[in-house]
Amino acid sequence: MKWIFQDDLIGRFQRQLRVSFGAFYFLSGKAKKDSKSDHSFSKEEAKMKSLKRMMLVALFVILTGSISGAQGIPQASNPEEVGLSSAQLNRLGAVTQAHIDSGLLPGAVMLVARQGKIAYLKSMGFRDRASSSPMQTDAIFRIYSMTKPIVSVALMMLVEEGRLQIDHPVAKYIPEMGQMKVGVEKTDANGKPSLELVNPKREMTIQDLLRHTSGLIYGGRGKSQVNAAYQAAKIGDRKESNQEFVAKVAKMPLRFSPGTQWEYGVSTDVLGRVVEVVSGKKLGEFLSEGVLRPLGMADTAFFVPQEKLGRAAQPWQRPGGPPMTPRFDVAEVPRFESGGGGLTSTISDYLRFTLMLQRNGEFQGKRFLGKKTVEFMTADHVGNVPGRPPGLGFGLGFEVRKTTGQAYLPGTAGEYGWAGNAGTLFWIDPKEDLIAIYMIQVSDGDRIMLRNQFRTMVQASIIR
Repeated sequence: MKWIFQDDLIGRFQRQLRVSFGAFYFLSGKAKKDSKSDHSFSKEEAKMKSLKRMMLVALFVILTGSISGAQGIPQASNPEEVGLSSAQLNRLGAVTQAHIDSGLLPGAVMLVARQGKIAYLKSMGFRDRASSSPMQTDAIFRIYSMTKPIVSVALMMLVEEGRLQIDHPVAKYIPEMGQMKVGVEKTDANGKPSLELVNPKREMTIQDLLRHTSGLIYGGRGKSQVNAAYQAAKIGDRKESNQEFVAKVAKMPLRFSPGTQWEYGVSTDVLGRVVEVVSGKKLGEFLSEGVLRPLGMADTAFFVPQEKLGRAAQPWQRPGGPPMTPRFDVAEVPRFESGGGGLTSTISDYLRFTLMLQRNGEFQGKRFLGKKTVEFMTADHVGNVPGRPPGLGFGLGFEVRKTTGQAYLPGTAGEYGWAGNAGTLFWIDPKEDLIAIYMIQVSDGDRIMLRNQFRTMVQASIIR
């Protein structure tokens, strides 16, 4: 049976193999030389051949054991085996290559799994176009908002342990946030804008943070006075701790009263601080101990260590395009461990996370969440609250598709997932038994088209 990421795993073992066989051939040569001098070459040669066979068997066991145990999911012999079209997936590859050739896209890693098998895994283009370094499937990407589902899972693990409830007020864990006011824009008789601060209709809850109905926003996603206040305060500075971050956010006006509207924002960053308060650990430490290490997500962290920097995927300025959107330095260890967008990861690591969710909270014999908790998280929690596109709701950390129609892209009611600011994307479709992951690093102006194209073309590959 062929297992995914085999080429990358073999690459990681190459140095070990060279050292082992180098030692073998050195000893072999020495044995042959010595054996010739004492006229017993054939006997010594037979011993060395036997030793070589033993080493090959041992190395094969080590290597194939690492490959087969690495992901716990095999590769289909072809896409048709799991009801997907090879021709359509080849079209996806051709379109992606055209984007690489035009300079729109530096490189990509794409994965589609169905019925428990990998149907499509492809790395294309450049990991770092500036140095002409080719893309590999073990490349490490800034996943930005694909951090949010991971942190939401961590929070729900604490809920399962009985350490908090999602209807608890956020102020129970971060008292200063209980003093926040709603900013209502006014215009005086002279036409001058002002911001009136009023009490919210109700307290902000943990559920509001999980589903983005908190009143917290991203400053750059609008032109209101509240947005301007966020931008002026430099909310999200990587040089400030999570505690300093929430202290600054607590001084901002809310865009609306909690529960009355859906708007994307820093809610999951605040949620990360709640995880710290409840667990008594830094967010990165809690994620590592509770989620990442147990899942085997060895390359997922808030920075890329020195020894892995040669695997970091880098953005590229599109020829003739607008200035590249600034991206954080993956080598820098940030004080702000952003629960909303700070992690770096690989497609292999994120596959493990999605498999855990698809398998109702369990992966390779370890239980991370209960089945009903996963069902609860991936159900719609927004309902008729305004702010979401037609056909699309939002759960506890994920976008949730409510209907097959209405939404602007093809899909299945019940699928869930999310995306990242630099163009990364994933979704899980329980009814079609499908997982798709897209890893790229592009500018803000290009990411939505590329993600939508990937999603549409993958959906078109389903033939039965």
